[in-house]
Amino acid sequence: MDQNDGSPDVVDPQVRAFVYSLVSALGGASSGEDGRYVLGDEALACLRDLKRWLKLYDEKANRFDVARCLAEANLVNGDLLEILSLWPENAMEDKSKFKICLACLELLVPLTWPIEKNDSNMTVNHHRHTPYLQFSQLSYKRGIFGHESGRILRAIVRIALPSMALPFGERSSRDEGIIRLLLYFLRNIAMIAPPPNLPFEGDENEISRSATIEAFDSQDIFHLLLTICNSIGEDFNTEDIIILELLFHLLKGVNIERLFMNNTQLDTKKTDDLRSLLNKEAGMQRSHARTAPTRHNRFGTMIWIKRDDERMSAVSGQEVLLDSRRGLAKIDKTKKWKMAQRKGKMKDITINDFDMSCALTDSATRKLRNFVEDFLDSGLNPLFNHLRKAIEREAERILDHHPRQFFFLISWFLEAHRARIRFRKNDVGNGSNLEADSFALVACAFDQETFIALNRFMQTSLDNKEWQELNAGMRCFTQILHTVHDMSESSLEDDQDIAENIQNRIFYEDQTNERTAILLQSYDNQGFGYLDACTELAHVHLRMLERYSKQNTELQVRSKRRVRKKKLIENQSTEEPHASNIENINEEQAEDIADALKVSKERKFDFARFVGKFVSQGCINTFVTFTKYFEDLTPEQLKRAHRYFHRIAFKMELSVMLFRVDILALFTKMMKGPEGMDPSLPAYKEWDELVRQLIRRMTKKIEQRPQLIVEMLFSKTTSTAYFLEHGYSKVASNAKPRPPAEIEVKPGMEKADQIGVAVSVLIDQMKSDHIQWVKEVLSSAINERRSWENESTALMPSIEGGDETVGPAEPSCQAPSIIVKPDTEQRGLAMFKDNKLRLLMKLAGFERLGIEDEPGATWVIPSGITSSILQKDLDSIKKSEFSLPTYDDDKRAEDFLRRQTTKKSRTALSGNDSVSDALVDGDDDFLFPLGGPTSRKSDAIKELKKKRGSKNVVELDEDPIDTELRQNAAEARKRANDEKRRKVKSELFVHDSDDEEDAEKDAEFFRLEEERRQEQKKRVFNSLRSEDTDATNNDENILIRKRKAPEAKKPRAKRSKKITVLSNSDDDDAEMQNNDSVSSNSDGEAPACRKHDSPGLKTARKRKTMTTLAYSEDNDVEMGDDQSTAKESEDDEATDTPLSSPRLQSSQLTIEKYQKLSIQKDTPLGLETLPSGLKSNVPGDGDSDEDENSIPATVRRRTLGGFVVDSDSE
Repeated sequence: MDQNDGSPDVVDPQVRAFVYSLVSALGGASSGEDGRYVLGDEALACLRDLKRWLKLYDEKANRFDVARCLAEANLVNGDLLEILSLWPENAMEDKSKFKICLACLELLVPLTWPIEKNDSNMTVNHHRHTPYLQFSQLSYKRGIFGHESGRILRAIVRIALPSMALPFGERSSRDEGIIRLLLYFLRNIAMIAPPPNLPFEGDENEISRSATIEAFDSQDIFHLLLTICNSIGEDFNTEDIIILELLFHLLKGVNIERLFMNNTQLDTKKTDDLRSLLNKEAGMQRSHARTAPTRHNRFGTMIWIKRDDERMSAVSGQEVLLDSRRGLAKIDKTKKWKMAQRKGKMKDITINDFDMSCALTDSATRKLRNFVEDFLDSGLNPLFNHLRKAIEREAERILDHHPRQFFFLISWFLEAHRARIRFRKNDVGNGSNLEADSFALVACAFDQETFIALNRFMQTSLDNKEWQELNAGMRCFTQILHTVHDMSESSLEDDQDIAENIQNRIFYEDQTNERTAILLQSYDNQGFGYLDACTELAHVHLRMLERYSKQNTELQVRSKRRVRKKKLIENQSTEEPHASNIENINEEQAEDIADALKVSKERKFDFARFVGKFVSQGCINTFVTFTKYFEDLTPEQLKRAHRYFHRIAFKMELSVMLFRVDILALFTKMMKGPEGMDPSLPAYKEWDELVRQLIRRMTKKIEQRPQLIVEMLFSKTTSTAYFLEHGYSKVASNAKPRPPAEIEVKPGMEKADQIGVAVSVLIDQMKSDHIQWVKEVLSSAINERRSWENESTALMPSIEGGDETVGPAEPSCQAPSIIVKPDTEQRGLAMFKDNKLRLLMKLAGFERLGIEDEPGATWVIPSGITSSILQKDLDSIKKSEFSLPTYDDDKRAEDFLRRQTTKKSRTALSGNDSVSDALVDGDDDFLFPLGGPTSRKSDAIKELKKKRGSKNVVELDEDPIDTELRQNAAEARKRANDEKRRKVKSELFVHDSDDEEDAEKDAEFFRLEEERRQEQKKRVFNSLRSEDTDATNNDENILIRKRKAPEAKKPRAKRSKKITVLSNSDDDDAEMQNNDSVSSNSDGEAPACRKHDSPGLKTARKRKTMTTLAYSEDNDVEMGDDQSTAKESEDDEATDTPLSSPRLQSSQLTIEKYQKLSIQKDTPLGLETLPSGLKSNVPGDGDSDEDENSIPATVRRRTLGGFVVDSDSE
């Protein structure tokens, strides 16, 4: 059917007739002078019928016919708005007018509902009506804002006030519906905007964002929103999503920096922007003036240019007359590459795009700033906490685009909060209100649940390639990092502690850090907004992570790795049938299980390794694409790109990655032109220095590597860049694998229970194949060891005694060790990497040979383990496998495992050779090693032996009885020393740090030590004095007991004969070598130098004398000099160095003198080193540490030249 104007009718005529008749019956202007709108008699019924037409015809049939008819009939501006304006504010009790206004609202909401374009659901009817309906909605918005009453929005709000006044528990579903209708209408008004692809003839200022903000502020819509946001979760529950959409469409594209500027700052900003635009225009004019046409170039010009290949090209225009470069440039301009355009998905940028900037008037900016500040102070945390919970539980009201709007608004309000703090500090200074600037106002963005939701949202968007959602997630994460950085620099310690904790949580997840590099590489023509977001995130993340890693050198990160599908299938195939629930596993099931199973481990963070992921060609190409917009970039964005290229070229020394023709051409164009960077920009000097140094390095590198000229045409891999940088290929270094941490069962359990814990852990980890292999090895070892034991028993001779036969003695040789060999290559790898398997092997008696723990190490069953012990371990494994042990308090077997502590060698702690010998011998009864500086013997004695030689030593011939005597004495000394060591509490382990710093205790200690030293000195001095007196009185007795010397030769002063007593003790030998022969003058007085000797030297002299005395008295050995020895002494005397004091005429005096000394009351120090048999003749022996079993004294026979001689037969 055709209309009167000849155009085809796009709506069914019957539908149009019904709709028009209802609109006419609704009401109209009166015939009076005032021309006021008058309702029809059935106005309420007509409104309800129109609602039914919209619902039953348009919505069910998925058409826009009724909406088109209502738009053509001008229902909204001509009828509905007039009806709402007739409702006075004091007529709230009039039920009929309330119902009519509510019916008008029920029609306004679907008529202003945003029209979404979706190719999969749109029909011909939609394409026909959509442009007209979009323009109609613009007229609806203009009519609502510009109505002469000026209170349309207030009237609509009054419709929902009675329902909002009711408590949440007393509201009916109708009340909740009325509140949602109000909010949906406000949301629709905020969303209505001129379509970007259609011409709009009206005044955009009447329906702009500024007009919306002005209307919302003048009609108290902002106060309504603040009230609902502040009471969300208490008085309002499901309205959070509508508020989210309203705020998103109200705030997207608003410049936050301008929003919080005062009038002075805003005027300065406008002046700077105008100046920059004028400078840019002047630069364009200067560039154009170089080739501008003159009055002489109106004539045509055609020039032939000869190219390198001897071919000619024709170029028109006089500008090519200047030089050949301009001619070639003009040829390049005419070249066009028509790349096949891929048909992309149509997107409604009016709804999804939040990168488009929106300009606001000064009045709208001021009113919006007041609303944002009030919202930050009161409504941000309640609203966004409630929204996050709804998104996490995937409530029915949550749609696909709501998480994107949620994270975008978090980023917007975080940036607004930072800007408010910054501008307040500039205005007020240091005296700003800390409570208003507190970061607690945006605490909803920093809890752990928000981080988890953000990470999940970003990873899901990246996997599904939802770039707009990913853009919102990157913006949110970037603003969180910015805010955390500001918190770390806050003057409040609480904010600094919170920032430290947040950074630790963010950077602890290695997956979060790696995702930044992946996002930077994923750019592929997703738009400038996505490009700006990913480059800013990479820049901020790298800077903060670098700073944090320098402050925390021991930063640990947790990385997750998926289980390999191949390994999973192998593990499942090797398990026993009863332990496997998925025997016939296919590839898809294995992939699903591998996605679920991830191995988490901690490792030390290496920033150099992490930043290497940003040097790939994908990341470089993203920043190169970003730099191509240098004419439109802000100084902050130019600085971001400069820092990235500077890091690669100079910090990481990988300038080779930037040696590409397109990159160098871009940099040259930026600096030299044409149409280059403005030299007046702050970043121009930095960029100029970067480009100059980069080209300089490239020139030097070409001289070193001529092949770089060819590589400049292509992108470079890591191996190629390494070769070009160093001149040789990188050698892959195979790092030595590290063994796992050794574990053990917590103490307090029997061996069988420990085996049960190890078996339970392996079964829980689905490693029953390892248990089966251990059982097979044990069974084979039991058979082999039992066979050897039977054979050894049969070959051993029996000892018969009387009627009874004594059993066979233990064999002198041990059984051979059994080598444990893995059955498969995976088993051998598990023997090195699986600490649970290693625990079971150690509990079963397996031992690893060698010190180095490396793959392929040999494991054996030691020879000391009998077949019965192996059988017992095997039975324990079988019992634990088929009846798993249970534990109290719902504990698992893993709860009884702990990491095995590394025991330090006691030899390393003590530094004593004797201790190490004792440890080798298996003496582990000592709780503590000998500590301190006295535990190491000095080498001075050995040096003294070398200097003096052995010519003054007369070695006595060996005698079996003497050898046995010395061995017994050495064993007695060893037992005594061991008993002392068992009582030692080494200072290496028991040490009171308080005593070190207590000056009073130190002074008391040294005073007592000095008193003891003086008392000991007096006793020694008195003993020496009495010694000289006794020696003079008994000189005649000594001479009678000894053999007389020949009368022909008179004794003269000569060196006394030394007698060396051979002993197994190094201490005795050292003491006798350290102390020289005792000297005195002829009248029997002690030399004067002895009075000044140290107590240690006096003690050593006493020890030597007592040893000589014991042998003299027991064996009656004559110590005099015979003819031969006297002559040898005379020959030696000529060559020996004289001592400090004269020698005695004979050694008898010395013996008798010290015989008197030996019977003093005090026992000399060092007496315990004598054999007990010899020491029994010495009175005063009271050493309690000596062994009680004394060695009987043995008569020592006198030998000469290897023959036993008596005193009378000499």
